This record gives sequence, C-alpha cells and structure tokens, in this order.
Amino acid sequence: MHLVSVLNAKYQFASFCQFMACITVMIFASGSFAIEKADIIFTSNKTITMVGEKIARPLSIAVNGERIVWIGSPEQAKNILGQHIILEDKAILPGFIDAHGHASYLALTSQFVNVASPPVGAVEGIKDLKAVLKKALADKKLQPGEWLIGFGYDDSLLKEQRHPTRDDLDEISREIPVYLIHVSGHLGVANSKALSITKISAASPNPPGGKIRRYLSSSEPNGVVEETAAYPLQKMAMASVKNPIDGYEKAIQVYARHGITTAQDGAASAPSLALLKMAAKKGHLKIDIIAYVVGQDIPISQIRRLNFGQYENRVKLGGIKLILDGSPQGKTAYLSEPYLKPPSGEAQSYRGYPIISQAAVNERIRVFSEAKIPILAHANGDAAADMLIEGIKKANIKTDHRTVMIHAQTLREDQLDEMKFLNIIPSFFSAHTFYWGDWHRDSVLGPIRANRISPTNSTVRRNMPFTVHNDAPIVPPNMVRLLWATTNRLTRSGKILGEGQRISIYETLEAITINAAYQHFEEGDKGSIEVGKLADFVIVSEDPLRMTKKSLMTLKIIATYSRGQEIFRLGDESLF
Repeated sequence: MHLVSVLNAKYQFASFCQFMACITVMIFASGSFAIEKADIIFTSNKTITMVGEKIARPLSIAVNGERIVWIGSPEQAKNILGQHIILEDKAILPGFIDAHGHASYLALTSQFVNVASPPVGAVEGIKDLKAVLKKALADKKLQPGEWLIGFGYDDSLLKEQRHPTRDDLDEISREIPVYLIHVSGHLGVANSKALSITKISAASPNPPGGKIRRYLSSSEPNGVVEETAAYPLQKMAMASVKNPIDGYEKAIQVYARHGITTAQDGAASAPSLALLKMAAKKGHLKIDIIAYVVGQDIPISQIRRLNFGQYENRVKLGGIKLILDGSPQGKTAYLSEPYLKPPSGEAQSYRGYPIISQAAVNERIRVFSEAKIPILAHANGDAAADMLIEGIKKANIKTDHRTVMIHAQTLREDQLDEMKFLNIIPSFFSAHTFYWGDWHRDSVLGPIRANRISPTNSTVRRNMPFTVHNDAPIVPPNMVRLLWATTNRLTRSGKILGEGQRISIYETLEAITINAAYQHFEEGDKGSIEVGKLADFVIVSEDPLRMTKKSLMTLKIIATYSRGQEIFRLGDESLF
C-alpha cells in the first residue's frame, strides 16, 4: 500500500489522508505482515515515517534487497532473522531528496578554485581573492591552453561590495586565461586574456538575454559578464578541465554526507548528460540522479527522441528545464518593480530582464506538455513567474503535469492563487534567507519585498504542495542548514527575515521528503517509510521533531542508506 500515491489529493483532503496514514502505520505495527528473515532490520525508538504522523515512534523496518518489506514493533522484529541495526534514540527518516540542484555542476566545481566567502570559503575581500588565486596559480602549474577557474565569489559579501574586474584578475596573470564564476552561476568575471580568447571586446554587442558590463563612460568591457554573455567564457573555461568525470565520485560523497539519496541535475546539457551517464557506468553514482535537460537550447525534435522516465545505472531523465531569468543576488532576476539599488550603470527603473521571450516560453511549454514531458522553469523574479503562469494558462494542460517553478523567490499572493489553480509546484530557494537575506533587504528588494522572499507559509496556508532546495553548488547541499533556514529565516546578521513566512519543522521535512518525491513523480517509491518503497534512509543524531527550531543546526547526519546500502557513516570515509 502506497498511501502517498494520493499526495495530490492530500492537499484537498488533508485530514482524511492524515487519518489514513495513522491507520496504515497501525496496521504495519499489528504484526499482520510478519516475516521470517530479512537482509537488514533497523530498529529505532524515533522513527519518522512521513506518512502523516507528526511524531516519532518506536518501530522496526525490515529490508530485503532494495526495498522495505515489513514495518512493525521492535518486539516483533526480534523474531526476524538477519542483520539487526539497533539505533536506540537516533532517529531514522526517509532519505532526503534534492528538490533542485546541479549534480554535474557540483562535480565540475569541486575541481575549481574555491573563491567563496565564509562559511563556504575564506574570501572576505578583493585582497583575499587575489591571494587565493595567486596561490592556486602557483600550485596548479597550468599548461598552455588551460584556464585558471574559480567558483563562488560573491560581491554582496566582499568588503568592497563590488565585483572584481579584469584589472584585478590581470594582476594574477596576463598570460593565463582567468575566469571566476559568480556564486549565483549567472555572472562571471574574466581577465584580459580570457576576454581576448573569447573575442569579447568594445565592439561586442550585448547578446539577447545577457549583458557585457563596461567601464563607466566607455564601451570597453570591465570583465564582468551576465547571463548569456557569460556562456562563451564558461564553455571555453570548462572545456579546459582535465578528466571532468573525476568530480562525480566526490560530488556523490558530498550528497551522501548530507543525507541525500536522490539528487537532481537541474540544467543538463548534452555533454554533461553524457558525462553523467559515463560516471554512472563506471559505478561512481551511489544515489539516484534525476536530470533535466535545458529545453531552450536543444531543438524540439531532438528532445522528443530522448528517453524520459526510466532509470539506467541510477540516472533518469526526468524532463526539461526552461531558464526564464537570472539571479536576485546578482540583480539579473526579472522583477515587476525596480531593484532597491540597481547595479552600477543602470537606471533607477531597472528591473532585470528575461532570458527568453514570452512567445518562446509559450511555444516550448505547449510542445513539451503535449508530449507529456515534465517541465521545470527557473523563475526568480515575479515578472518571470508571470511568464511561466501565462505559458501554462495558454497550454491548457489537462494531464497531471506537475510543472515546477524553480526558486520562486519573489512570488506575490495573487500568483500563488493562480499557481494553485494551475497545479504549478513552487520549489523555494529558502536557503537564501540565511545566505543573502541581509543583502536582499538592504540592497536588492528592500524590507517589504525581502520579508516575503521564498513565501513558504503563504503556500502552506493554501494547502499547496511545495519543496525547498539548496541549488548546489550555489550553496552546499546541507539539508540540516536548509531545515534550519526554512524554519527560522535568520539572516547572517541574526535578524528574522519575514517572521510570518516561517513554517514548522514537520512541514519543512515534508518539503525535502514526500513532497520532493511527488514533485519528481516518484511518490510511489520514495519520500516516506512504507512497505514496498525503496530502502532510502537518513539516520540523524536525535529526533528533529522534538528539537527547538533554533537548535536544529546541532542535528548531525549519522548515516545514509540508498536502496538498502550504507553509503555514508559519520567518521568512516572508507565507504567510497
């Protein structure tokens, strides 16, 4: 019995489903499904099944192969032959599901220079940035044709409150091309050598959906590129990476360490998808990865020939991804009202811009929905959200489409009403409340709009399914921090950003387990602890439902199991 296969109905008949969930657990615990032996039997005093009960209970879970075959009382479990794992007061939950992220990008960036600010890196100012890059240049001993690539610089956190420029990077080298990727992934900065190689000059026009930033009162590029203008530099830089497949094993270790058993590759290209499948064949993937190819880059005829919906060596093509706008922290997201403080050189009326036209959005959504291909759409700004809503309206989709609005950070109340009616699922980048909350309040949006960023409680009040995510590698895939950030909404300075949008610990756990499974059309296999489902588990140091919200950062991931196999255990790195 898979109670959560009716998850969509849950949001219309929540109390009925919660009642049925409790009945389900009671039946399992009654012993009606007793078995004689199993491969592994987990017993915990604090089992959180995520089937409606908002408390942890003493339960035992029996696993054969990849699936759960029995759930019952610890007393009954003593009679089952097999390997018994007694967790005592450590809590066991369904494995965490990455509702949105970039597995291939995480694998690649693991090989780049870390130029992030704390707590991810050590760069606090331009001086630190230069020191890190100079050391990396000396250590790497780059060969001709290779690039020095850094990832994660954040102008909002640098002491100078600005982007580095080509002049700053020319101090690192004038012979080696240097390219730094902004923490958002939507901007970058290049030195003069890199600009020369990619033929970006004073004569280069801004491409559609992007901008080449210039020196004031000049057409000469200052090194900073936005959105589509960054594509040539990123492509050239990444092509110079040696053995790009090597990063996948390291990326999977990162996911497993954070309790993630299903991750997403949320903007796959044909080359990255090929690398991902190669890594899978080599056995590097010990978790499931669901890939979404960028749907605005590939001809529609080619997309229709792809094999959607079936796992092969732990990789599944889940659908397509449309990228409608940019980044709010990078001030390229498409807003309906102007930014509080526009980027240098922009007018006070600056609202960001779309990456593709409304006509292209409408056409792509129509074609993909007719082919029953699931759609993810990146929409940070509320004007971009309007574009997705219009596209879904015009497509008039009659099937269970589960279109997902990725990030959905500046949604208005009227948009949530329309999204509920249209069955669009918001996946909130709620880690922003910590990482960039102060920046959003003081520079990007102002206090009124910033208090509403990632409006999770507005969604809860509407009884809508939603998920939350980290968008790795934009921020690390730390699910404990995501749980803490979503429930507390504390900024780096310790201020609450939007008290009215805080939600409960259980509601947040739903967003990273059963709701995330539902978003991916996998609620029949994942997201809750039920007989017949995959044996994906995360074991944590204590019961999070009994913790205070403020103390959640003390929660530790003790072990992670994917399809019945232990892939992480605290203090033991020999599993890889």
